[in-house]
Amino acid sequence: MTKSTANQPYIDASNHRPPTMPPASAAELFARAEIIAGRTLGELGDSADVVVPEHFKQHKGFTGQLIELWLGASAGSKQQQDFPELGIELKTIPIDQQGQVLETTYVCYVHLLAHIAEQWQTSAVRNKLSQVLFIPVVGERAIPPRERQLGMPILWQPSEQESALLAHDWEELMELISLGKVEQITAKMGEALHIRPKAANGRALTDAIGSDGQTIQTRPRGFYLRKPFTQAIINRAFGL
Repeated sequence: MTKSTANQPYIDASNHRPPTMPPASAAELFARAEIIAGRTLGELGDSADVVVPEHFKQHKGFTGQLIELWLGASAGSKQQQDFPELGIELKTIPIDQQGQVLETTYVCYVHLLAHIAEQWQTSAVRNKLSQVLFIPVVGERAIPPRERQLGMPILWQPSEQESALLAHDWEELMELISLGKVEQITAKMGEALHIRPKAANGRALTDAIGSDGQTIQTRPRGFYLRKPFTQAIINRAFGL
């Protein structure tokens, strides 16, 4: 058994069961993430009586949901941080066995009816990225989901330079949206943060501002962190 506080136990490492309550501090959250590091999704699923799917084609969010269960996340699908009491967001990063990032990292949905007066300081993106617990997962497609292994956690806060870079990308992209130019935005725009379609299928549509200020229908979009940005975080953390 790992150590515990007076009010909130850490994960019981001897019984390997998920906690029943959210972590009481950032230190406790990090300790929980350290305990499950090195374990596979299959091991975590079996210990929690959760069936791990054979593939992720229709279960893309499964890895994050399973890790949330083991860490005691309380926010669910709400538009807030996964650990709102701690001000910490949880993000998984698929990597290969050499520590190279395999995919961009989803941040949150894009508000496509945004007004030009919206500010970076109060944006959902800044809120989500103010403090992040990154969990690397060895997720090469050749590795079956049950055999994919968790790496050591990284508790990250953006530096001044990183914050400035994220703010610059967000402001440029949101200006285009507020001016009715959402259809002109491509995934190539943005150095650290970019926008891509985000929907279960290509038929999903949502409201957005059109070129003449009218409401139009377009595909939902999401903000994503580019691979070089998260790769730099991985490299610093593990000395790669």
